[in-house]
Amino acid sequence: MPKHAAPPLLPMQWSSAYISYWLPMQPEDQVTSGYCWFDYARNICRIDGLFNPWSEKETGHRLWMSELGDARLGQSRKQKVAYAREAEPAGVKLYETALADEVTPFRELFLPQAILLDGNARHDGSHTVLGQAADAWVLERPGKASSVFYLQAGSNRLLRMVTGNDAEHLSVRDFPNFFAGDIADSVFTLEKN
Repeated sequence: MPKHAAPPLLPMQWSSAYISYWLPMQPEDQVTSGYCWFDYARNICRIDGLFNPWSEKETGHRLWMSELGDARLGQSRKQKVAYAREAEPAGVKLYETALADEVTPFRELFLPQAILLDGNARHDGSHTVLGQAADAWVLERPGKASSVFYLQAGSNRLLRMVTGNDAEHLSVRDFPNFFAGDIADSVFTLEKN
């Protein structure tokens, strides 16, 4: 295996749809999806999608959330909608309920631009991810499972992220249409409920 230089920074601005699932999948686990935007120059990110993990069995509903994390302002704003299913003679009906917005402290983006560099990630070979050649970068975390970031070979384009505290049940996020480039200001504006 050739010696790799220091791990790359993620692009200054990027966005992608994502698919979120578990490895291995347990009967209660869900596959969810959404979209995310990261702008490191503005120190802001947004993630829209079904929350995962979320127990529909315990709560009685699935949870869709749009979260705008603004580290410059030190706050995150979440807009949420609960989706509940109810059996009816003709099938299952879906009911939605808008929940109150929530504002919480927010110090840094969910995925820092220099996460691989700052975490002293080591190159762990070449793989095929989403049909593309990928470099695996491993972050060791004391007392937790290692995190693995799969980037398109020779680039800083994220294809897959495997994280979690328990090596026996890992969270996987695939980024099938990663786009590095400008993000419109309007993406980081949530309508007030």
